[in-house]
Amino acid sequence: MIVFKTYLRVVKKCLVPIIIYTAMLILFSSINTSNNDTTMSFTAEKPDILIINKDNSKLSKHLVDYITKNSNIIDIENNEEKIQDAIFYRDVNYVIYIPENYGNDFLENKEPEIEIKSTGDYQASLASILLERYLTSSKSYLRNNITEEELILEIDKTLENKAEVELTSTLDTTSLTKANNYYNFSNYCLLGGSIYVICLILSSFQSENIRKRTIISSMEDKKYNLYLLISNSVFALILWLLYVVISFITVGSIMFTMHGFLYIINSFIFSLCSLTIAFLIGNLMNNKEAINGIINVVALGSSFLCGSFVPAEFLPDAVLKVAHILPSYWFINSNNLISTIEVFDTSSLKPFITNSIVLLAFSALFIIVSIIIARNKRKIG
Repeated sequence: MIVFKTYLRVVKKCLVPIIIYTAMLILFSSINTSNNDTTMSFTAEKPDILIINKDNSKLSKHLVDYITKNSNIIDIENNEEKIQDAIFYRDVNYVIYIPENYGNDFLENKEPEIEIKSTGDYQASLASILLERYLTSSKSYLRNNITEEELILEIDKTLENKAEVELTSTLDTTSLTKANNYYNFSNYCLLGGSIYVICLILSSFQSENIRKRTIISSMEDKKYNLYLLISNSVFALILWLLYVVISFITVGSIMFTMHGFLYIINSFIFSLCSLTIAFLIGNLMNNKEAINGIINVVALGSSFLCGSFVPAEFLPDAVLKVAHILPSYWFINSNNLISTIEVFDTSSLKPFITNSIVLLAFSALFIIVSIIIARNKRKIG
């Protein structure tokens, strides 16, 4: 009880850094929420097309009408130098040259050639698809003795058919992205907050006066270390609960779903791992001045390497391979997996369970090493 009361007195002096880390998490989540409030949808952007029609047939006019409905028609003087300049400066993406007598030659199956000029970008590709669709449809209905009017009617029937896109995923991707980004960023806050407070507390307990009093007391090493570990666990639990409550406020209703439950479980396991990391570092060092440097190396470094600040898909493979030796990698990897789960079954949860076991294994290893170091330091003292 004496250890616990002393622990609480030291914690009160660490409220400022706790508030700072919490404010950082709230600020990040607020920015993330405002950036993801817009509804994500796909809208095809119409290409800018110039049509040079040297024919006066109904078929060529019908082709021009079709292209006009599905693109932005650019009006440029029929001058090759000006057309080349327009293509160079991307004022037009695609130029279509319809030759003279195109309609009659097409009906006679002479295969008249439509020349094109292109910028080669994605909008030009869209224009090419438009033109190819029309030409393919018109060729499929070409037969002997078909009139121009009949061919146009058949083409219209085909072009009226549009593919329907059905979204088979029921995931609320916008909300899941908010939750995923929030908990990925909490990697830095949980690690940084735990390391700062716990290392500061342990260094206080390892001061010369307190260490000598502990050595001459009747308290056993195991009992002393156990009290410290329990006290640190209470702090880590409170810090974790604080960040979970904030997630319900900033992320929203997705936290009441199974996805939210898994995010909470994953962050709890990582909080335990952060606790053991901080406990190990606190037993290794006694210098309070070095705490900020340690936070930069451990918390900030692992956040950059493992995908907390920069999404993992943008990181080089070599960096991710190195990140496998850090607990943060497995925590963030689980967060990313949770955001993609559609059906909760054994196969979909297996990677999450594997990552959780790895984090618990890290925690057990850090605890064992911490106890050994603490025992040896006390014997030496």
